[in-house]
Amino acid sequence: MSVNNPPRSVETTTMSALNHDAPILEFDPTREAMIEPGKFYNFKPPADMPERCVMCFFFEVFDKLLAEGRLTLIKNLRSEMGKHPIYKMKHNEQTTAVMHPGVGAPLAAGLMEEAIYLGCRKFIAVGGAGALDSGLGMGHIVIPTAAVRDEGTSYHYLPPGREATPSPEGIRAIERALARHQIAWVTGKTWTTDAFYRETAEKIKRRKAEGCVTVEMEASAFFAVAQFRGVTIGQMLYAGDDVGGDQWDSRGWEKDATLREKLFWLAADAALEIQD
Repeated sequence: MSVNNPPRSVETTTMSALNHDAPILEFDPTREAMIEPGKFYNFKPPADMPERCVMCFFFEVFDKLLAEGRLTLIKNLRSEMGKHPIYKMKHNEQTTAVMHPGVGAPLAAGLMEEAIYLGCRKFIAVGGAGALDSGLGMGHIVIPTAAVRDEGTSYHYLPPGREATPSPEGIRAIERALARHQIAWVTGKTWTTDAFYRETAEKIKRRKAEGCVTVEMEASAFFAVAQFRGVTIGQMLYAGDDVGGDQWDSRGWEKDATLREKLFWLAADAALEIQD
């Protein structure tokens, strides 16, 4: 699938859309920007780049895989934070790209763009999220069916709107992988925000009322980039800290390394499940 073909859902927008009191709403549908990944990096995409990519937020999983010699470096992407390695890995006799996409919508979207430039076309993202539904136990898997766009990055990829959605095949691939392992999951909306210190009680109430069961920082940007570039994406989240009650409860969400490693391998299975 060519990443240069505009997705059907992005309609031709007149330049009048660029005249708006709020700059974030000035969507420009122009396909080519001043800086593109192919201009930024002085190398050609590798001929053997895997088509499938797991974007995993669990740094300790990478540490373990590297120690076990299971990852082979493809390229070091870069930012002012330093290197952002993208690896390849053998899984079930197939080769998959693996990368940490960084935290927050701008960095995650940028690194996903660069993975697309390298040749990745089928993405599964896996990470943690705050639980807006306190009934979701720590570690319960959530498959987002839509993400409320309360971040800024997605507005540069899609016209203004309330939600962004993942690829239907991405959702189906995750469901097939989880069903095969007999693991329960729930589906629902997620709330993507840029400001984790501004998840106020009133905003949480509003997001819950519109069907959000989790809150995180990247999903709507992932979905918007995928839609704009014409690639496939699905995402798995696990319920971490509880932000849906009267008081915040961290529940030690970031410390369960066993759970997080298990989720990584489920995501790798799901990436292999994505069909053309």
